Amino acid sequence: MRTALRALAVTAAALLAATALSPTAQARPEPRAPEGFVALRSVDPTIIQEMCYTTAHTFMGERVDGYRQPVCILTRPAARALHLAQKRLLRQGYSLKVYDCYRPQRAVDHFVRWAKDLDDQSMKREFYPLVDKSRLFEDGYIAEKSGHSRGSTVDLTLVRLPALPTRPYRPGERLTPCFAPKDERFPDNSVDMGTGYDCFDTLSHTDDPRIQGAQRANRQFLKRTLTEVGFVNLPEEWWHFTHKPELFPDTYFDFPVDRRSVGRL
Repeated sequence: MRTALRALAVTAAALLAATALSPTAQARPEPRAPEGFVALRSVDPTIIQEMCYTTAHTFMGERVDGYRQPVCILTRPAARALHLAQKRLLRQGYSLKVYDCYRPQRAVDHFVRWAKDLDDQSMKREFYPLVDKSRLFEDGYIAEKSGHSRGSTVDLTLVRLPALPTRPYRPGERLTPCFAPKDERFPDNSVDMGTGYDCFDTLSHTDDPRIQGAQRANRQFLKRTLTEVGFVNLPEEWWHFTHKPELFPDTYFDFPVDRRSVGRL
């Protein structure tokens, strides 16, 4: 009897030790955003949010790591500046629409892994039809760090009000080049900017001389509106703006895109 009890005690101790060392028991809580970050909706609920990286309609053809909920998270100064721009735009019959805001480092790492896999080109026809995937790093389309991870950078466009709904992407549907005429490329309720979002092509350069007429005017309208509230445009991407001065100019965060990551919703 004593031997049997001793064996049971040894077994129980081993189970407790295994539980203590199990991944579940050892799991660390997810990092949260530091003070200074907010959900954009808490600052301006009227700005349209179409968070593309929570869907499969991306240049990778899949949801991006770290994007758990379609919520725009930004530093408070950047969010407040967008609110000022939105108030001006609403009076003119327009709204901002954000595609991407804060981006966790794990998402950037996902981009890098995808770019190194030259066999995966499922979305090439739409997002980079004229660019060899082997040149994505060299041409600057993919990098190991992104200003988005510092929290003050946003990808966005303009929508004429009233905003029409944008249909969801259907995986496997026929793809059209991102620089095709607006009525041919993937539908977007934004004004015509000459290319779609995340179009890996020099036509996406804000001031590309081939973009003229209403498309050029729309780009300049967006750039002028955001410049007036403290944003700086990335010349290679008409949709990419960073609020200056940045609240966290040297820190690349990795908390998930999730409402629970910020204290205030």
